[in-house]
Amino acid sequence: MKTSDVRLTQFSPAAGCGCKLSPDVLRQILTPVEVDAQAGSDPSLLVGNNSRDDAAAVDIGGGRALLSTTDFFTPIVDDPFEFGQIAATNALSDIYAMGGTPTVAIAILGWPVNTLAPSIASLVLAGARATCEEAGIALAGGHSIDISEPIFGLAVSGLVEIKHLKQNNTARPGDTLFLTKSLGVGITSTAIKRDKVRLPDAKAATQSMCALNNIGTALATFDGVTAMTDVTGFGLAGHLVELITSSSLDADVTWSSLPLLPNLSEYIAAGCVPGGTGRNYESIKSHLPNLSPEKIAVLCDPQTSGGLLISVRPEAVIAVSNTLREANLPHEPIGTLSKSRHSTAELRLGD
Repeated sequence: MKTSDVRLTQFSPAAGCGCKLSPDVLRQILTPVEVDAQAGSDPSLLVGNNSRDDAAAVDIGGGRALLSTTDFFTPIVDDPFEFGQIAATNALSDIYAMGGTPTVAIAILGWPVNTLAPSIASLVLAGARATCEEAGIALAGGHSIDISEPIFGLAVSGLVEIKHLKQNNTARPGDTLFLTKSLGVGITSTAIKRDKVRLPDAKAATQSMCALNNIGTALATFDGVTAMTDVTGFGLAGHLVELITSSSLDADVTWSSLPLLPNLSEYIAAGCVPGGTGRNYESIKSHLPNLSPEKIAVLCDPQTSGGLLISVRPEAVIAVSNTLREANLPHEPIGTLSKSRHSTAELRLGD
């Protein structure tokens, strides 16, 4: 079989961050061991898993913290080089979302050696190495296993000045929300897998997934940026609910302000909705208003290598918007935060 004949997405029922465990299942797994990952359990541990943040942060002295994260998944595109690029971009995003600068990465590879040629895995690694080079770091090694489905990702380390460390649980009432990439990656990827996608739309999704979120390092230095996280497998709604729940806030999001990949309505109508969408919705529906199936499909769409969700004080909105515009990223606010009206944080959706 020639490399050009291989369709990697056919080797896994799920794809990209859509294969993540649902928030409910993850909560069941992590709750019993939560105490070992709280910041108070180790004086040097600044961020553990109790806040479900993007990376762990450890105080290494001198006003700096070491960031550590890992991310891997099954193929979301057919091209092996692009799969490597996307997986690397997605893993690096966790460092940028914390306001850090990546320093080194190692690879995580699971490969069905009796089904897919080693040369295809080499292309995956080549794609990841190209992205690491773009980020200014080395892909310095890794670990591999023989497994029934292909998986790939990175473990990444980074550094951040503690005064610029950003978390997902530090947003404040009155903040404005920004999102730096278009939504709909999961929907478009499902359309690719089912041979229902328009070629320009497939290219738009791939380009988005391959774009580094390195703008996060610059935005973290803004005094008015209060919180930051990247939007991945739980969808915009899931990650926003995490952000507001942890800070006892409500969110008002404007539907017409959301950046979207092209022709999502067409693909949703054709049934190109990932399985992870329903799991995401079930995990957070108590925080949501009554929504149409299309809006659920978009808001709960599992994103792979999605954009940064940024919470910003009113006095910094113009500066953040201008910085995003100069980087050719979506720069219009998508919503605002306010103090919770009830015991359960609410995500409200306006037109």
